[in-house]
Amino acid sequence: MKQQIRLLLVEDETVLAGVVKETLEMKGFEVIYASDGQEGWQLYRQHQPDVCVIDVMMPRKDGLTLVQEIRATDTHTPLIFLTAKSEVQDVLKGFHAGADDYIKKPFSMEELILRIHALLKRTLAPAAHAAPTASQGQIRLGGYLFDYPRQELHYGGETRRLSQREADLLKMLADNVNNITSRKDMLLSIWGDDSFFNARNMDVYITRMRKYLHQDENIQIVNVRGRGFKLLA
Repeated sequence: MKQQIRLLLVEDETVLAGVVKETLEMKGFEVIYASDGQEGWQLYRQHQPDVCVIDVMMPRKDGLTLVQEIRATDTHTPLIFLTAKSEVQDVLKGFHAGADDYIKKPFSMEELILRIHALLKRTLAPAAHAAPTASQGQIRLGGYLFDYPRQELHYGGETRRLSQREADLLKMLADNVNNITSRKDMLLSIWGDDSFFNARNMDVYITRMRKYLHQDENIQIVNVRGRGFKLLA
């Protein structure tokens, strides 16, 4: 992991932003601050942060739009939403936009820091950047070649870059191909707990995986009710 983590904080509540920024800097983070989504997009492109913490409701450009713009070119950087909304549909909108996690306001700084480090542990892990070999993380799934170390999914001449969490999810399913992978095991291994909202988040990721694998009709991810998922190949 880098000696100092560069974090982009996008939050229009100046008092809250000041507290978060000061606390994170005391914990060793380099914090870049933007007060709205438009400024956040500019600073994201300028500084290429290791992680972003983004409010949902903001002037000029809201957090959902900002996350969608980031995800259009960057599937790797962890994105955490700060939100005053806690309805299921609001949270799912955030996950569909491309967020990796969310924290409901008000929140504790300890929880925020723990979640940041949990995401960075995956995305900045050396294995994610290792040079792949046939025996080091490449998995054949029908017409696809899944390169786990590089977080890439190849089909024909096309390459899709996966986020760390997407790669972890597909790796867990692929390691247990044609067998049931426990829903709870997936949640605990990849999300850290099996809470309701993490379970809904995982369902969003499963939907993405199905779209990524649709070019080979022999590949399916089926839901085994009450137990988990099965990758058929």
